Parts: sequence; structure tokens; C-alpha cells
Amino acid sequence: MTTTTQTGEQQKVITCILPKGKAMPLVHLLIREHGLTAVDVHYARGVGRITPLRHRGIGETAEREILTVAVPVGEANALFADIYRVAKINRPHGGLMFMHALRTATPFRLPDLPEEA
Repeated sequence: MTTTTQTGEQQKVITCILPKGKAMPLVHLLIREHGLTAVDVHYARGVGRITPLRHRGIGETAEREILTVAVPVGEANALFADIYRVAKINRPHGGLMFMHALRTATPFRLPDLPEEA
């Protein structure tokens, strides 16, 4: 299921849970190379599924970065694959990602501004 935005463009959301330090390079890639503006990063702490029980106590969590981006439906699969490759999700402790339909969205367009020197 996908939902149409106010401009008629269908969107999906890609969410990535990444090790600390991996999200901002992806943000720059998504903005500069793909022109996306609905990109968000926030932070969390947690343990991995394969973290040994002896390391799962209080204070033994690791920082995570959570990247969320809304993308046009027609580009969603290609962007998902690109993010997967760039973020190196396939490596041990590389993180995880998923994609789902977006219920509603309001388009946001930045004005064209000259580059700062």
C-alpha cells in the first residue's frame, strides 16, 4: 500500500538502524546525489541480536543512528539498494533497514539558493 501526497506523488519510507557515525554520510548522499529533502536522523542506544548475554547488562548498550527518508515510490527500490550498498548493511554489525508505505506526506521544497563561498 502506498499513499499519495498532496501533490499526487506516492511515497515510501526507508528506515535504517546504523552503527554510530554511519548516518551523516548517507544524508549527504541522499541530499546531494538524489535531491531528497525528507531525511531525518535521530539517535538511540541498544544491543544487537547476537550480543552475548554477559554484555547485555545496564550500561553495555551501543549508540545507534536511525536514518529515516521519504522517497518517491518509483525510486524506492533503487534507493533502498543504494543505501544498502553504501551503508554496508550486509557486513556483521552493519545495521538493518526496512521500507514501508507512507500514509500521508506534505511536500517540502527548498528554494534554489546560491552556493556559499
